[in-house]
Amino acid sequence: MKTAEQTWHDASLPTDQRVAALLAQMTLEEKAGQLGSYWIRPEEEQQDGESNVAPMADTFGGGPSFETAIANGLGHITRAFGTVPLDPAEGRTKLAELQEQVMAANRFGIPAIAHEECLTGFTALGATCYPASIAWGASFNPELVQSMAARIGADMKKLGVHQGLSPVLDVVRDYRWGRVEETIGEDPHLVGELAVAYVKGLQGSGVSATLKHFAGYAASQAGRNHAPVSIGQRALEDTVFPPFERAVREAKVQSVMNSYADIDGEAPAASRRLLTEVLRERWGFTGTVVADYWAVSFLHSMHEIADSEDSAGLLALNAGMDVELPETIAYARLAEAVRAGRLDESVLDTAVSRVLTQKIEAGLLDPDYSPEQAWQGDDVELDSAQNREHARTMAEESIILLRNEQILPLKNPARLAVIGPSATQPRTHLGCYSFTNHVYSRFAEQEDYGVQMTSILEALREAPALAGSQIEYARGVDFTDLDEAGIEQAVEAARNAEVAVVTVGDLAGLFGRGTSGEGCDVVDLKLPGRQAELVEAVLETGTPTVLVLVTGRPYSLGQFADRAAGIVQCFMPGVEGGPALAAVLTGQVNPSGKLPVQIPDHIGGQPGTYLAPKLGWHSDGVSNLDPRPLYPFGYGLSYTSFEISGIELSAQEISTEGILEVSATVTNTGQIPGAQAVQLYLADEISQVVRPRRWLAGFAKVKLAAGESKRVSFSVHADRTSFTGLAGRRIVEPGKFTLFIGSDSEDLDQQAGFNIVGEIREIGEGRVMDTPVVIS
Repeated sequence: MKTAEQTWHDASLPTDQRVAALLAQMTLEEKAGQLGSYWIRPEEEQQDGESNVAPMADTFGGGPSFETAIANGLGHITRAFGTVPLDPAEGRTKLAELQEQVMAANRFGIPAIAHEECLTGFTALGATCYPASIAWGASFNPELVQSMAARIGADMKKLGVHQGLSPVLDVVRDYRWGRVEETIGEDPHLVGELAVAYVKGLQGSGVSATLKHFAGYAASQAGRNHAPVSIGQRALEDTVFPPFERAVREAKVQSVMNSYADIDGEAPAASRRLLTEVLRERWGFTGTVVADYWAVSFLHSMHEIADSEDSAGLLALNAGMDVELPETIAYARLAEAVRAGRLDESVLDTAVSRVLTQKIEAGLLDPDYSPEQAWQGDDVELDSAQNREHARTMAEESIILLRNEQILPLKNPARLAVIGPSATQPRTHLGCYSFTNHVYSRFAEQEDYGVQMTSILEALREAPALAGSQIEYARGVDFTDLDEAGIEQAVEAARNAEVAVVTVGDLAGLFGRGTSGEGCDVVDLKLPGRQAELVEAVLETGTPTVLVLVTGRPYSLGQFADRAAGIVQCFMPGVEGGPALAAVLTGQVNPSGKLPVQIPDHIGGQPGTYLAPKLGWHSDGVSNLDPRPLYPFGYGLSYTSFEISGIELSAQEISTEGILEVSATVTNTGQIPGAQAVQLYLADEISQVVRPRRWLAGFAKVKLAAGESKRVSFSVHADRTSFTGLAGRRIVEPGKFTLFIGSDSEDLDQQAGFNIVGEIREIGEGRVMDTPVVIS
């Protein structure tokens, strides 16, 4: 018979058997140690709020010393790479040394899970930074996202990182929210499709993905970070939950992180309803729930539903929170709580079992494990040519052409004026969770980005199509500085040019250190600083102007649109953003991006997304405010033209459990190759609750040669019409529905009606949430 140690070390045995054998040998302190974490933070960060890379980091003095934290074992090592600039080889060695200390300090030799941010790439010095999540949404291309995530995971794994704190699955509700750039868009189906792709890619490389922020974070009042959320159960079930549910059920995600913002007074970090009943009992999640940084402590200090840190820890653990991040504070005395009768040991055991399961599945408890053995070779290159090529493709496919009055692509004008702050600042291409903006900008010289990047201006000067052009640059204004002195020079440059390209937008940062990003919320949707005044001044010259927006959120363009000759929207396109944008502007690349969020007409009138009921849309006599966007969800032009025709349904009616096949032909009617994102929308004509005018039910990005046609066929299950009914249960309701196929949420010429017949069907757990598509 095997000893207990032989059992939990035996990689051939079932995981649950190994976990049980190890758990049976552990003391209360050793169990509790597996639920804690440690973060080696710079001293200045613990005292200076200007240096925070997590909310209110300076207000927490930190947990116990490293030696104390690891004395009985450790659950997680927090951000060994993404806290200060470290050469990758140096960082890998440092992490391995930390792991050796963790293993030596506990009698079982159990290492910690090393986690890191990875939303737009591995958050480490010198790693490829891919486009921001909002740009993934603009690509409408799940395959690209999955391949990107696989590359990110491979780079993390070879340096010893086990878990990535991505992706963000919050569905955009208010464009003023600073973290819009971190989201995939405002539609739950689009978010869900790309979420499943990302999770499969990252976990396919051997790194656990972490869904965040569960749940409701993006619906905060007035778009303010961490603000309370006032949202009904129907909106949670039908809009907020679906991407999380799909990533759990379809992609088998291995970790979930809570939301900071309370929902109708209920703090997610202490919500048994969310963390246990919904996540585990309804959806079947079996992985670990990890706390957003200091979220457990916030139950005491911010939400004020616990009278102490210790009480906060007990609330969270009983709710279903497994691991406290980024440091062990509220979980520091769990063993004492068990002995005092304040915590049932079975609750502790359940959480520890989940953490040990994750470690076993990652190979950390195999008898031959060592941190160095997990390196998988000597390669520490994080910005390979292959990564760059993929980043370039993603950037190109995410760029959206909004307006083109026969000015694009640029035809080698003799005199070209390039104007605006983002033309020479490559940091504007990167999101707030890129290493450059998140960490490196606080340590490095202004022109040092930690990774090679080409500015928009440089890329235009290098573009073959502009080889004969004289290019003059004028900055005009900064991103936030209110000094307008440079506008005069910009106006002069525009007057002297045949064409002006004006580049404006965001510079991402954290907690007010940028115009977009975590804690960088805005009161309205006017361009930051004096950039609107710059655009206005250039347009007044009468020189044909191409407006280029490099942003993390949509801004109001109504005052400019009808006077601009061209408008290009670029959502934080990553390290290859400059060359990708130049390629689109000069016609080397035909744009194919689509809006994952709407572009507002005026600076107010928010919040509001395309998922609006009839009364949330424009209606004469209801309000003097017109909430309709300037450019709708899913919108995007091309240098070629497309036609969608010939919609056909496989039947005129289906049962409440039936499947309907719907197809249409998409044709490239222009002269050059291109790609069109064909979009399928559903509308419920009459229902027992108020529903959106229409919602995205499926999409497919179709590449076509000039003159080529392809047939796109969607399989629509009756479950795709389901909603949360008046009784609070999900139902498929018989009635009349309309299917639309088109190029955006408003351009939907191809439509056909069908009926669902039979009795109302109440749907149990595990409904059909995807819409398979075949292109032929």
